[in-house]
Amino acid sequence: MKFPKHSPTLNHRTIEHYVLNSKKKHLYFIPGTAANSNIFERIELPSDTFELHFIEWLIPTSKNEKIEDYALRMCSQVQHKNPILIGVSFGGIVAQEMSKIMACEQIILISSIKNRNELPKSLALIKKTKAYKLFPSYIIPTLEIIAAKLFGEKAKKRIHIYKNYLSFRNPLYLNWAIKQVLCWKQNNSLPNCLHIHGDQDPIFPMKYIQNCIAIKNGSHIMILTKAKEISKILNNKLQ
Repeated sequence: MKFPKHSPTLNHRTIEHYVLNSKKKHLYFIPGTAANSNIFERIELPSDTFELHFIEWLIPTSKNEKIEDYALRMCSQVQHKNPILIGVSFGGIVAQEMSKIMACEQIILISSIKNRNELPKSLALIKKTKAYKLFPSYIIPTLEIIAAKLFGEKAKKRIHIYKNYLSFRNPLYLNWAIKQVLCWKQNNSLPNCLHIHGDQDPIFPMKYIQNCIAIKNGSHIMILTKAKEISKILNNKLQ
C-alpha cells in the first residue's frame, strides 16, 4: 500500500481511509459480443467494497488470431492484481481464457457457457457445417433500417436502444468472435467459476447448462432486464 507523496499529516483517520480503500475488490467487466460497457450501467454494487472497471473489445489482429493470443492482449487492460473477472456471453469465454494467463480471485459468468458441452446442438451444427463463415456481419446496419420501416416507431425505439449497447460492429471482430464461440475447445469447466444464467436464454438454453444460479424469466440480455437481481447475487457472493 502506498500513500500519496504530497499527502497531509497521516493521522489515524487518514491511515484508516487508505487501509479501507486498499481492501476494495476490483471487478473487471467484459461485455458480450458486439456490446460495449454500457450494458453494465444498471449494475449497482456498494462503492465502499467494490471498485468497478470496464474492459472494451479489441479488434483481432487477423481473422485467424488465436483466442489465447487475444486474451493476452485483453489482459493488458487489467491494472490490479488478483482481480475478479465478470463476463457476459462471449465475454465470459474471454474471461475464462484471461484467467488462464493471469491470477484471478474469481470468474463470474453471466449468460455464458463454462465449456463446449454447454453449447446447444443448434450451434454445434453450425460449427460442424462451418456455416458461421456465411455470417454477413456487414449487413447489420441495413437490417436496422429495414426493421424501422416495417415495424414503425416501436421498432425505431428498440433500435435506438440496440445501438446504444451494441456499438462494436467491426466486421472482422464480429466474424472472428462468432467463430471463437462455436469453435471453443474447452472441455471441462474451470474451478472458481460462479455462473449466473437465465432460464429463458434462447442463445444458451438452460437445459444445456450445469451448476449455475438460475434467474427466473432471465433472457440472454438479462444483464439489462434483471440487473437488480444480478447485482444482489454479486454483492452476496463476493462480500
